[in-house]
Amino acid sequence: MAEVQTRTDAGEMTQIFVEFVMMQAQNTALCLGQITDPRVGQPQVNIPLAKMFIDQLAVIQAKTAGNLLPDEQKVIDSALEQMEAAFVHVVARTEGYHPGESLAPEDDAPEASPEASAPAVEAPAAEAPAPAPAPEAPQPEESRKRFSKSYGA
Repeated sequence: MAEVQTRTDAGEMTQIFVEFVMMQAQNTALCLGQITDPRVGQPQVNIPLAKMFIDQLAVIQAKTAGNLLPDEQKVIDSALEQMEAAFVHVVARTEGYHPGESLAPEDDAPEASPEASAPAVEAPAAEAPAPAPAPEAPQPEESRKRFSKSYGA
């Protein structure tokens, strides 16, 4: 009979939380044209979708206030700060400068490649997963780890 998993390690939950925040930041960066869209081979800007991802990060930050470990708090704070700054920068470049916004003058600076300006949010060193190995030959099915979770009793 299958065993139902009733608890999750704190370390595993931290890792999942950090991965979730990083995924939201990466989606934001993709929508802000900081990452090349793999579907079309060039950066694409979708400001409303980027705003939605940033708003979701802000909600997660607000709803988890006081309940995060210091490393988790640092990751979400950093991701949100970087994505908000990138959003303001992209909006200013695509829609023009709006009075009242303080933006550093970067018009004289050469454009960096989209990948170079991707978010630099990093997972805590103790929780960082090992880099994935380069794809080689497929592994036999029995050597792969299998994980299962139950979200009900």
